Amino acid sequence: PNIVSLAKNVSETLIQQIDHLSNIANAFSQFANIGEAKKEIFEINELIKSISMLHALNESLEIKNQLIETPIMVKADKTQINRLFTNLILNAIQSIPEDRVAEIKIKQKIQSEKIIISVGDNGLGISEEVKYNIFAPNFTTKTSGTGLGLAMCKRIVEQSDGEIWFETELGVGTTFFVQLPIVSIEK
Repeated sequence: PNIVSLAKNVSETLIQQIDHLSNIANAFSQFANIGEAKKEIFEINELIKSISMLHALNESLEIKNQLIETPIMVKADKTQINRLFTNLILNAIQSIPEDRVAEIKIKQKIQSEKIIISVGDNGLGISEEVKYNIFAPNFTTKTSGTGLGLAMCKRIVEQSDGEIWFETELGVGTTFFVQLPIVSIEK
C-alpha cells in the first residue's frame, strides 16, 4: 500500500550509499596518486594561514597560529601539502569531545635548515594500543572513514623529503609534527 513512500526511501538510501562508495573510491585514488607529486617552491605560511581561515569560520573552534613571521619556502606538491594540513586539522577537531571548546594550536620552529610545524589539539589523545598503527593504511578509530587519512599524510610528507611524528597524552590531547626541508632562495 505504501509503495511510493517505500520506493522513495530505498532510492534515498541507495543514493547515500553510492555517494559513500564514491567518497571511498576517491580516497583510495588520492592515496594511490601521492607518488605523482608535482613539486614547486612555495611559501608554507600562506598555505597554513588560508587553511586556518577556513576553519576559523567554525564558531565552536578556536585556532591559534604561532607562525614565524619571515617567509618560509619549501619545495613540495602544494595541493598535497594542503591536503596534509587540512587532514591533520580535521583529525584534531574530530578528536575533541563535544563537551570541550575545541582548541587547535599550530606552531612553527626552525631547526637545522628544516621547518617543524606542529598541529596540536585538546582532544582525547591516542591510546597505547592504537599509537603503533596510527599511520597504517586502512586503520581507523572512527566509526566512518577509510582509514587512509594519516597514512596519506605520512606518504605526502615522505614524498616531500620530510618526517611526521606525534606526541600524545590521554585525556589531554595530541600534537602532530611535520618536518620539511627549507628551500633557500638566492637573490
